[in-house]
Amino acid sequence: MNERKKVLVVGSGGREHTIVSAISRSPSNPEIYCAPGNAGIAEEAQCVDIGGEDIEGLLQFARAEEIDLTIVGPEAPLVAGIVDLFESEGLKIFGPGKGGAQLEGSKIFCKEFLCRHGIPTAAFEIFEDSETALEHVNERPLPMVIKADGLAAGKGVIVAHDRDTAVKAVEDIMVERSFGDAGSRILIEDCLTGSEISIMALTDGVNYLPLETAQDYKPAFDGNEGPNTGGMGSYSPYYSLGDPLVQDILNKVIRKTVEGLAQEELPFKGVLYAGIMLTDEGPMMLEYNARFGDPETQSILSRLKTDPLAVFEAASEPGGLENMVLEWDERDAVCIVAASGGYPGSYEQGVPIEGLTPAGENAQEAGLWVYHAGTRRGETGATLTAGGRVLGVTALEETREAASEKAYEALAGISFDGLHSRSDIGQTMAN
Repeated sequence: MNERKKVLVVGSGGREHTIVSAISRSPSNPEIYCAPGNAGIAEEAQCVDIGGEDIEGLLQFARAEEIDLTIVGPEAPLVAGIVDLFESEGLKIFGPGKGGAQLEGSKIFCKEFLCRHGIPTAAFEIFEDSETALEHVNERPLPMVIKADGLAAGKGVIVAHDRDTAVKAVEDIMVERSFGDAGSRILIEDCLTGSEISIMALTDGVNYLPLETAQDYKPAFDGNEGPNTGGMGSYSPYYSLGDPLVQDILNKVIRKTVEGLAQEELPFKGVLYAGIMLTDEGPMMLEYNARFGDPETQSILSRLKTDPLAVFEAASEPGGLENMVLEWDERDAVCIVAASGGYPGSYEQGVPIEGLTPAGENAQEAGLWVYHAGTRRGETGATLTAGGRVLGVTALEETREAASEKAYEALAGISFDGLHSRSDIGQTMAN
């Protein structure tokens, strides 16, 4: 009898719980570890008290436990070079190397890469000092987009519709250093108008394999009102993979990116997440992520029928995806985020959550999951809130409307003080 494969998932959010849950469905019945994990992940994997950015600690653990495959969820370890470190030790790992991760780690690198490879994107200028940047924002037409160059926890992008907002953005980023070293350089670019679409594709550095499409809801409140968040919900599918628009994006954006990374000898094995604006002039790249999106992953991986572990393993090998075919559940998926009161602003943590029941082995059959995002286990064993986005209640049904109804029915049985969710996820379009 073959020994069970050992898999390590790095991260602690809803994306990582979804990955853990997907892998647990693998026919190979792998032994799953997650560092550091959360209260929900602990029900399906062995949580390890190592932070996602402690890449040396993760390496030591992977070597000691003889981990067969490591899957990196968040962007920070990728940008820090966890893949290069693991591969230098002969360990298999899913994710791009430090060079390729710059597509997310540096917005300036990403824009210059897009230009080098003829991938359409908004016109932009780069600034390294605040005085020159402030002169520019006082002269250029509105609206404009100001971006901190480095990682800023998804908060380093400001769309300025008036001069005061633009000036404040530059001062916050470059003078006050609200995002630390991420603001040592900034991009100021034209503001594109249209509807957004996100396309995710697996790549092994040579081949690419598109994932089913999904769309997320950024604004905090119903009707797409209020401040932007990390995502209040998602649904899949959005467009059909066979749609001419999607095929056009795959050809003009994803293919060119994979080829460009190979030409520049920047190894990229993992997930390319392209955020694209559908403009009157055609699809235009907004920016890349170098990992799965959240909460889109909850809707997408819940629909994946192919052995998820086999998929991740194939993408971790150069050329490994060549003969891989993905099968998808034809049902629609809807994910509803239950957030802490006050999110995306300040919010209380450590609030007890009531009504949670373990997903159990029949979650796939029932088409219903409660993915944990910001949770932790209290001293008495109670599950407590530990973040802004707390849970992602995800359901599969024959239509998006039915999936939405099923997810809201499940959410109604869960409660914690201050729980906030939108009431229109899957019922109104995200854009």
